[in-house]
Amino acid sequence: MIVPLVGIKPVQAAGFTDVPSRALKEVNYLAEGKIVNGTSATSFTPYKTITRSEAAVFIGRTLQLDGTPRSTGFTDLGSGSFTSGYVQAVVEKGIMSGYDGKKFLPYKAVTRGEMAGILAKAFGYSSNAEKALMDLGIASGLPDGTFGSNQTITRADFAVFLARSIHPEFRLKSLGGFTSKLRSTTGNLNVRSGPSTSFASLGKIAANTEVAGAHSIGGWTYVKTGNKVGFISASYLRSEGTDVTTPPVTENNDAQLSGQTIILDPGHGGTDSGAVGNGLKEKDVVLKMGLQVNDLLKQTPFNVKMTRSTDTFIPLKTRSTFAKNNGGDIFVSIHVNAASASASGTETYYYAAGNPYVADSQLLAAKIQARMLAAWDLKDRGVKPGDLSVLRENNMPAALAELGFISNAGDAAKMKSDYSMKVMSNAIYYGILDYYKEKGYNVDSLYKVAE
Repeated sequence: MIVPLVGIKPVQAAGFTDVPSRALKEVNYLAEGKIVNGTSATSFTPYKTITRSEAAVFIGRTLQLDGTPRSTGFTDLGSGSFTSGYVQAVVEKGIMSGYDGKKFLPYKAVTRGEMAGILAKAFGYSSNAEKALMDLGIASGLPDGTFGSNQTITRADFAVFLARSIHPEFRLKSLGGFTSKLRSTTGNLNVRSGPSTSFASLGKIAANTEVAGAHSIGGWTYVKTGNKVGFISASYLRSEGTDVTTPPVTENNDAQLSGQTIILDPGHGGTDSGAVGNGLKEKDVVLKMGLQVNDLLKQTPFNVKMTRSTDTFIPLKTRSTFAKNNGGDIFVSIHVNAASASASGTETYYYAAGNPYVADSQLLAAKIQARMLAAWDLKDRGVKPGDLSVLRENNMPAALAELGFISNAGDAAKMKSDYSMKVMSNAIYYGILDYYKEKGYNVDSLYKVAE
């Protein structure tokens, strides 16, 4: 049984006056989440065929990819186009591709078969895309028994299929799928009608609440808890195990890893907001990042401890004391920078003033920096010595990562994107694994945790 979605309103909530009744709920839903837009304030132009660039934008927004306009490498789509960022993002993710001659053909109409392929790649369906969409109740065949692969698809129909891919409430058949056992890591946590903060809250749950999870989209997980069915940011969920048919990802890992304790230190907190800019507070950004890295490490044999997992003020010396008292083997502090609006980039610090952990601290910083650069592709500000309390006062290899500049609109856009934050949390996780691999530990099987 599919639970009705409270957040969907059976009216022209988006302000469009031309949407047919068969697509009304779906278009309104996607408009609420700022995934689709009209051609004017009142017109969605539902019967216009959807173009490749429009499809890229709708998919990119759904997955919360970086839509910042930029160079694409395609000769027919320059950085001046507002669609260029999303096109480049979906191409980098392997969801769409170009044509011979380095062309994307942004204005080419999308066919039903191409739509199926795009959705299958975006949401991880099987390689038999058309069959997968029909099996999941996302699409149905035509009256003649075919899928109509070569027929072009309208904006309204694409919106219907996209909404069905995101939220099972819209689908043509009811499926199970809540096989993951999860638990909330923070209180006052919103369950939303869709996978972003733009969607309405259906209610809140307390910390340590058990939820059943299904599929994930752009850093959000579709869950069921009590009488609520909706989406929760995966940053605030931790795994309590999966379906028994799924083998544990930590199988055959080096037994030595269970003796290693990793300390994660999200900077600032509570009354100390840290840097502020572009509508963000450093304390919130780094806590979200820390919780995501923590969730990844919790799926491995490593022990992981956080200096703070809530919005709490922790004095600097208390952080290093916490690391020592918990037998930390490495210490990773997470921060963001602030300066002028033009300053941008990623940098990582280590303490280099005569302690026995200088070489290992520098190695840890270098491995994390390399992964962060690959994740967000910001300016490389380097791996640097730094006389910072949480590094200086520690008795273990320690690094302090500055993700980017909260004062820079471009850097801050990544901090606002759930997808980009997930990519960066994976990067920090990978950097920690790279460090341990360099030190001779067997961590190869752990890389797939973040895939």
